[in-house]
Parts: sequence; C-alpha cells; structure tokens
Amino acid sequence: MSERLTAAGVHLLTATGAAFALLALVAASRGDWQLMFIWLGVALIVDTVDGPLARRVGVVKVLPRSSGERLDLIVDFLTYVAVPAFAFCQSDLLPEAFRLPAGIAVILSSLFHMADQESKTKDGYFVGFPAIWNVICLYLFAFMPRPYLSLLIVAFFVVLTFVPIRSVHPVRVVERRPITMIVTASWAVAAIAAAVNSFPSPLWVRVLLLATAAYLVGIGAIRTLRARRA
Repeated sequence: MSERLTAAGVHLLTATGAAFALLALVAASRGDWQLMFIWLGVALIVDTVDGPLARRVGVVKVLPRSSGERLDLIVDFLTYVAVPAFAFCQSDLLPEAFRLPAGIAVILSSLFHMADQESKTKDGYFVGFPAIWNVICLYLFAFMPRPYLSLLIVAFFVVLTFVPIRSVHPVRVVERRPITMIVTASWAVAAIAAAVNSFPSPLWVRVLLLATAAYLVGIGAIRTLRARRA
C-alpha cells in the first residue's frame, strides 16, 4: 500500500506542472512576464526531478495502469509550448500582424515533434529542435531584439523542428556529461537572473545565456556531423 501511495505521489508531483502552467498563463494574460517565467521555472524543476523519482520508486511496475510518460508529455506541452505560444500572441515581441500566426506555427510544429516516435536517439539526443519554446521565449525577452528579427528567430526554430539536427539532453547524454551539467547549472543561474530582473536582461546575464547556449548548440552540432558521416 505504501508503495502505491509513493508512486501516486510521484504522479501527483508530475501533474503539478500543469497547475504551474496555468499560473504562468494567468501571469502572461496580465502581462507579468517575470512571474510567468518564475512559474515556468518551477515547472521545469519539477520536470527535472520527477523522472528520476519515478524510476527510483518503480512507478511503472507499481501503477501499470497510469502512464507517467504520457502525463509528463502532456505537462511538457503545456509548459514548453502552450504558455510560450500564448506569450508570443500577447506580448510585443513580434510584429502585431504575425503574433497569432506565429503562435499557431509554434503549436503545430511542436505537436509534430512530440508525436514523432523517433524524436530521440539511443544515446539521448533529440532529433530536430526539441520544442523548448519556453527557452526561446526567455531569450527573446532577455535580449528584446526588434520585432521582425524575433519573428525570423521564431520561424527559424519552427523550421528546425523538421530538420534532423541533434540537440543535447543535458541529463541523458553521457558524453561530456560532467561539463554539460556545469554549463547547464550556469545557464540556470542566468535564467533565474533573467526571470527576476526587468527585461531586457543585464549584460552579464545575456553574455552567460549566449555562452552556455553556444556550448550546448555546439555539442549538438558535433553529434549531427557524426550522424551524417555515419
């Protein structure tokens, strides 16, 4: 009985991500972008810890009827895609005439990625842009480029969804994991600083966001070249 309660508790933890997505959506509807990112950050923390917890308590065996993977995918769609797409529609990041079309493009392309059963390699890399629109949205707010440049950036990543590039998963990819984890932790510091300060972000935050992104993109690019040679 205790095992079932523990497993159910892990499922409940995963499900709280949907509640944080709703809180982020409410904040976005009020134009409180800092608060929106804070709630998305809390959801990201939950998404980081619930998987290892589920494997540790053996949720799949204890509660075989409830799919933690399906639950996690639904929550990911809300936090990684739906809330950022709404932010694109409501904020001044994009030209007004293109806000809703951009949001729709983000939603549709992300559904394609999440429905793709070959969206991950055996060694833990994502195939194509992994629909991390919460991250793209954060960068756009942090740097505040001109609206048409932001539109081009969004369009670029929509297209990348359908291109078989490799994108590193900071936890699952074993290769260079210690360095990748340090870089990811540095990125988290910059992301938190961006969320708690007004936009655009301070210079040191933008520099750290760029430096960490360059490393993570570079790792994916190296893996992409290897895949093409193979």
